[in-house]
Amino acid sequence: MNTVRIAYDVLTLDEVADYLRLPRETVERQATKGQLPARRIEDTWRFLKSAVDDWLRSQDNRLVLLQQAGALADDESLSTLRAEIYEQRGRPETEATG
Repeated sequence: MNTVRIAYDVLTLDEVADYLRLPRETVERQATKGQLPARRIEDTWRFLKSAVDDWLRSQDNRLVLLQQAGALADDESLSTLRAEIYEQRGRPETEATG
């Protein structure tokens, strides 16, 4: 008897969001802009895992970090967290210009 092994080489939007550890909305926005390799089939997104892996390896790390930071833009605790970090470092959040 042959056993069929199904490898999930094709991922859904939610699976890619989990895989990349990003909000679903961020992944969908990047796919819509063509910045993340994906195919839209009717109302659903599909991602080839190997293409996502290649995309990750080829990206400028700063760009990926900026995209991830953008996902935090609406986080209400961000300003408090930022203030605490600067306070712990003993530095002002903004530099005085003279």
